[in-house]
Amino acid sequence: MAESTSGKPAGQDGWVRICESTQLKDGGDGIRFVWRGDRATAPKPAFVVRHAGLPRAYLNECRHVPVELDWPSGQFFDESGQYLVCATHGAIYSPENGRCQGGPCASRGLRKLECREESGSIWVEQLPDAAI
Repeated sequence: MAESTSGKPAGQDGWVRICESTQLKDGGDGIRFVWRGDRATAPKPAFVVRHAGLPRAYLNECRHVPVELDWPSGQFFDESGQYLVCATHGAIYSPENGRCQGGPCASRGLRKLECREESGSIWVEQLPDAAI
């Protein structure tokens, strides 16, 4: 899909460009950004990573205790590059769907955001918090 002059994918309101596609490597560092829902929803920290060739976006909040996952900044994967991990609690999540894979997340998964890759860019849809 071609980009419009507004910088959004053509015909797609509500999508925000996060980064260039080349900035994400499979199992590598992620890109942090601020996710904004509707006017009633406070902005929230979020991130996008690449796994199995596809971009995946989530709110940056551990489901055990609401702290950001990454430390240092942008490092969301474990040493193997196969799982997302909370640096504070050790909770492990699937990068494919955000599901809890072990640790203190007690089967509560990450909150997934709609994400797409088009025209050499990574885009995330800004939705009301209640919809995720």
